[in-house]
Amino acid sequence: MVMWLNSNEYDDVVVSTRLRVARNIDKATFPIFASEEESKEILDKVQNAMDSLFKEGDYTLFKLGEMEKRERIRYMEDHLISPGLVEKSTKGSFFLRNDEKVTIMVNEEDHIRLQVLLPGLDLIKGWELCSQIDDILESKLDYSYHREYGYLTSCPTNTGTGLRASVMLHLPCVTATGHISSIINALKKAGLTIRGIYGEGSDAVGDLYQVSNQLTLGETEDEVIEKLNRVVYQLIKREKSTRAFLLEKRHVEFEDRVFRAKGLLSNARVISSQESLKNLSIVKLGIDSGVIKEHKGDELIDLMISIRPGNVQSIEDKVMNKDERDIKRASVLREYFK
Repeated sequence: MVMWLNSNEYDDVVVSTRLRVARNIDKATFPIFASEEESKEILDKVQNAMDSLFKEGDYTLFKLGEMEKRERIRYMEDHLISPGLVEKSTKGSFFLRNDEKVTIMVNEEDHIRLQVLLPGLDLIKGWELCSQIDDILESKLDYSYHREYGYLTSCPTNTGTGLRASVMLHLPCVTATGHISSIINALKKAGLTIRGIYGEGSDAVGDLYQVSNQLTLGETEDEVIEKLNRVVYQLIKREKSTRAFLLEKRHVEFEDRVFRAKGLLSNARVISSQESLKNLSIVKLGIDSGVIKEHKGDELIDLMISIRPGNVQSIEDKVMNKDERDIKRASVLREYFK
């Protein structure tokens, strides 16, 4: 199981909470325009700060240029680094805390992207941890800051607090009933956005969505957290009431859909990532609704991650083509459901 998902508490709708702040070193070239030498200078500054602020062994430094491509993708699939950082294979690096709940990405879109990732809904605790580490880093690094506009970032939409708070939700029933479109429109009006599981530009595979703030300028961090918390609770209520309705009014169809999905995953010899995630979402819904008793919902989230392309190749510790991955993925799923 991915380490950050390991928790005594499990919510059947909320998967995880993520807090991320964007920071830049004052008077330094933004990463998108920086040379490799300038990028190295930024990493050296951050590494010197990390070495002086944290105990040896608390964080591990990973340089993308020294990693296999499948390993870079695996860390992205595990939600430990962003898709944007994966693309910076010659300049990007990241520091990963030993419990995998904190990542400090270097030379992504901004010089520093500090991420805190926690299981379940825990925005307040997540922000407290994120703010604490941010303050510690700022004591050693000279951040680019404007008295009127706040923290300056390479993209104007992140200027201000630089905070992106997001909650990952499993919304299979509001998706199946077609309500997700109206929810997306309502969130836009509230200054929030809903995206796929890997953020901007990604698809909502497995009925997993990230709900996050759109604005970082003009709102305080506490206001962002309070608004997102309020909206997430409304979405949880909406999903649960839809599940209860379908389970009561369409019980046979509900169970049939769940057991068909489980049957396919239990017996397939070749299966794509997309088909796996679609059916794992349905089985997870069956577990969380009490239709299936012998599995746990958080195990299904872990399984959704472990059958992604990078993770499948990590299991075998070799580069695999699509056909090989589809066969191995089916084997992993059969082993779990036997």
